[in-house]
Amino acid sequence: MSVNAIVPLTNVGLLAAAVSSATLRPPELPGLVVMYGPSGYGKSLAAAYSANLHRAYYIQCRESFTKKAFVIAMLREMGIAPMKTLNDMLDQVAEQLSRSGRPMIIDDVQYIIEKSAANIITDLYEASQGTIIMIGEEQVPAAMSRRLERLHNRVLEWVPAQAASLDDVRALADKSYPDIEIDDDLLEAVNDRVKGCLRRVAVNLYQIHSEAIANGWTMIGLREWGEREIHTGQPPARRG
Repeated sequence: MSVNAIVPLTNVGLLAAAVSSATLRPPELPGLVVMYGPSGYGKSLAAAYSANLHRAYYIQCRESFTKKAFVIAMLREMGIAPMKTLNDMLDQVAEQLSRSGRPMIIDDVQYIIEKSAANIITDLYEASQGTIIMIGEEQVPAAMSRRLERLHNRVLEWVPAQAASLDDVRALADKSYPDIEIDDDLLEAVNDRVKGCLRRVAVNLYQIHSEAIANGWTMIGLREWGEREIHTGQPPARRG
């Protein structure tokens, strides 16, 4: 995904600024950045933007990751053939991070933060002193404090992901559906109902666009939307 294809939403800008700060930090400062927040807030979109902008290595964690699988995923992203032992592989990753000066973004880190595989991040940072960006859900800071105290103490910047603003929703609507005009009153109603969850905003924008096309509308607001439902992620009540 190119940088130009990504809508410059609030969380995109917050993470990009934090990554820039970490990569340009004085050598005596730690190089960890943590973005955390509820699912659906656009954290992975922000990660994709920063990965492109800073030529960062990008790893998306899986719940099935063991220590070895985690390190092999890093080496695969770096285009490096893994050596035989886990220690040797970790040294390969650390050397590449240190030598390249490129950041590493670890997305969906909540999947490994409670596992022993998370200790790999501490070892990697200690060996490379590189720039590592961890992205995960709301509980990540507390889990780090509880299980990864050494890593928690090396965080340069905590970045709480923000709920979508009306400006974010407007920017997403204009970028995604330039063929129709959606009034602010409808965009605000959608954002209020989904409590700023960007993923659900996107679903509603798709439904709004589909309804507008079906009815031949080039403009749509609350008046045109009428009694139609706004998607909140809850299944509809069963009709009697």
